[in-house]
Amino acid sequence: MMQHAPHIGHKSPDSAGPVIRQLDEAAINRIAAGEVVERPASAVKELVENAIDAGATRIAVEIADGGKTLIRVTDDGCGMAPGDLPLALARHATSKIDGSDLLNIHSFGFRGEALASLGAVGRLTVTSRAAGQDGAEISVTGGKMGTPRPAALNGGTVITLRDLFFATPARLKFMRTDRAEAQAIGDVIKRLAMAEPQVSFTLRDVSGGGEGRLTFRADAETGDLFDALHARLARIIGSDFADNSMRIDAEREGFRLTGCAGLPTYSRGAAVAQYLFINGRPVRDRMLIGALRAGYMDVLSRDRHPVAALFVDCEGALVDVNVHPAKSEVRFRDPGIVRGLIVSGLRHALAGAGHRASSTVAAGTLGAFRPEETGERSQQTGARVYQMERPSSQARAASYAGQAPAFAEMQNAYSARAEPVIEDSAPADTPLGAARAQVHENYIIAQTKDGIVIVDQHAAHERLVYERLKRQQEGHGIAAQALLIPEIVELSEAECAVLMEAADDLATLGLCIEPFGGGAIAVRETPALLGTVDAAALIRDVLDELTDQGRSDTLRARIDAILSRMSCHGSIRSGRRMQADEMNALLREMEATPMSGQCNHGRPTYVALKLSDIERLFGRS
Repeated sequence: MMQHAPHIGHKSPDSAGPVIRQLDEAAINRIAAGEVVERPASAVKELVENAIDAGATRIAVEIADGGKTLIRVTDDGCGMAPGDLPLALARHATSKIDGSDLLNIHSFGFRGEALASLGAVGRLTVTSRAAGQDGAEISVTGGKMGTPRPAALNGGTVITLRDLFFATPARLKFMRTDRAEAQAIGDVIKRLAMAEPQVSFTLRDVSGGGEGRLTFRADAETGDLFDALHARLARIIGSDFADNSMRIDAEREGFRLTGCAGLPTYSRGAAVAQYLFINGRPVRDRMLIGALRAGYMDVLSRDRHPVAALFVDCEGALVDVNVHPAKSEVRFRDPGIVRGLIVSGLRHALAGAGHRASSTVAAGTLGAFRPEETGERSQQTGARVYQMERPSSQARAASYAGQAPAFAEMQNAYSARAEPVIEDSAPADTPLGAARAQVHENYIIAQTKDGIVIVDQHAAHERLVYERLKRQQEGHGIAAQALLIPEIVELSEAECAVLMEAADDLATLGLCIEPFGGGAIAVRETPALLGTVDAAALIRDVLDELTDQGRSDTLRARIDAILSRMSCHGSIRSGRRMQADEMNALLREMEATPMSGQCNHGRPTYVALKLSDIERLFGRS
């Protein structure tokens, strides 16, 4: 027979129920710490955000053993007076708000919980000095606070946290390896550094003592806001991202979207480089991530993920950041406006990028072309081995003159078998140049003013036809086919209400629905492009996405998939020999068509190689 666990708690003398008691301050702080401080990275986030709120321009972070044994944050901010130190360690004490308006918040922190929570689960020491005041220090261990004492400090604040979670040993069992925790801390610092490009950040791992190892450094950037942000993103995400990203700047109904988003051909195999900020605050919001994905829906396959750093700014009253103690989640008054702004802003930038493709495609191509190094010299020095050193210009001229008769004889011998060189009036100073040859009946070789371009004729034309079909659909609308007998789909009343709220949007895509009493709806028309369709399955797919994201792109995606399939069948096939005027016409249309730098599946349609890079392949640089 199963034994029940004994009931814990004392009985009230006046009732059979357990006694309600007020928890002591130490227990309250430890409970609060469980919400605010999940791991060492959470502690670093809270302390660095406090430094930013204090007006710091230089922030140095030191950690040991993944932050488990030591976290030290030093800043040059405004500091605190000696008399304010005990209050700073009290719960719900803050200088950032007065409590009268929790929707008009302009700082990272505002809850006044971080220092009290950290002091409840670790050994915390705060040393600070405000302008015109003496330096002071105060310590708190496991929730027990000491008294302020004088300390030597030029200015700013130094917060040292040792032995995190020593007061709650069970929490230590949930910590990951030192390396994983250190990586999480690095990610937090990088996100905050993106939000504050005018602030210098350093992260040093001092495990084992000594000066340790500098793992991250970002000096303060200069210039206007976008130039500073662009430089900071180049430092953190990489120069490749800076070179292969689009500038985003859009506004709608009180919201502004800025930042950088990578070209479709500059994508990742996982969603590991997506950074989203609301009023400068790093957030992880499912709706925003869904909007980012939707913005690239037409140019990326499902197994590729965009790279982006997007900043949404608005009045504080339009967004609630007080959803969770960690402040990593937000709630918008009208999420549809923000989602629409992100999607339209990204699509406008993608259209403005035209035929542009990622330069990393060319770098990868050059890497594939580069010959392997062999021989004793290459093994010892790493240098390439050539048959001879490069001769002087005089030696080359004499050599060419001597070889001229042999070249002429070879030309006469092979002229009958050689393919004619394409001569056309197309200018080579256009972005994609002038066609010079076609190889393997699929690749167009074009000459530009400073290099060559290799075009995949089928992939390029497939994109052009697809864009043409989409423009026709937008111009004439998506045709709907009426069902001979309306299909009735049984849903709950709540699900029916969600669908009917989106009925007008669905009608523009050719899906017409009406309420049929109770929780049922009647599907009267479906998009003609889809042909025979399982209306019930389609409705449930749309409903799932509406419930999850607040908006559904399922129907639009299905229609686009049909158009993509049609464009594939209607485009120039591989194996077809093209004339010079056809190839040049294709190049000119690519230059004039948005998003022609990638095919319908996100693969590049062309590779551009600079002449200087080609010369380096042959040792001519």
